[in-house]
Amino acid sequence: MRSSLRLLVERVLEALLVVVALASLVFFALRLLPGDPARLVLGDEASAAELARVRATLHLDESLLAQYGRFLRGLVTLDLGDSFRRPGTAAMGRVGAALVPTAELAVAVGATLGVGAAVLASGPWLSPRGRRWVERALIGVAAAPLVAFAPVITWALAARLRLVPLPGDPDSGFAGLVFASALLALPLAAHVGRIARASLAAVDRAPFLAVARAKGARPLRVWLVHALPAVLGPIVATVATQLGALLGGAVVLERMFERWGLGTLILEAYSTRDLPVLEGAVVAAGLLFVVAQALGTAAVLAIDPRARARR
Repeated sequence: MRSSLRLLVERVLEALLVVVALASLVFFALRLLPGDPARLVLGDEASAAELARVRATLHLDESLLAQYGRFLRGLVTLDLGDSFRRPGTAAMGRVGAALVPTAELAVAVGATLGVGAAVLASGPWLSPRGRRWVERALIGVAAAPLVAFAPVITWALAARLRLVPLPGDPDSGFAGLVFASALLALPLAAHVGRIARASLAAVDRAPFLAVARAKGARPLRVWLVHALPAVLGPIVATVATQLGALLGGAVVLERMFERWGLGTLILEAYSTRDLPVLEGAVVAAGLLFVVAQALGTAAVLAIDPRARARR
């Protein structure tokens, strides 16, 4: 119990340090790179009075140390000020509203579809020839970038055959979300599928599986009850490590399909130079990644005694 608690505290502290480091990097990058942040917001034609007003609003007229302290306090209290482009709207409020659809797309639905497809592709019902075809397909999908096959699949299924709604259509609803998540899940399914197949092949001749078969257990029961739980650790670890790519793919799909989410908000805040929203959105994306990594590590330690033993 003490060992598990100590590991949990260590993971939380590591996550906090990573988030603070990322937030600090964003803060200093926006203020120390060449160019006046106020002039970037207003443009070259802004008057001196307008520039002074923006500097006061964004606290750019204070010392860098005072700005940094204010920024850290804002992170702790989740208050980075109001959106510069939408006065009266809290920057973190906009970030929170955009974070929900991105999490739905990338984590909740995309990861579920990806893991489910990978596990099904690794099942005992596949013939040797089918396994070879699945392996080749997994290698091809894992090697192809999302921007290469997502437009082609969308054109074929949504525009040409009209089997699914266009994800960017406001009336697509849940079906559009599932289709976009399925596109996002393909690379994850490929990576998880390869890990799952390799791990299942490694334990296929394990003594505990031989005992289960000797007792008369059917192949499906051996696979579900005995083999699959033994390889959940590598699968969970792969999902956790692939989350960064999953979030990056979510940003691409949000832009491609004009769906509202964290990626769309980051691009909008960058193009309009809305610094409070941009800072909050980048930090939120990093926080989501760090939290998922920590949860993945905790899940591996919880389900795999060998991982706990190595600790």
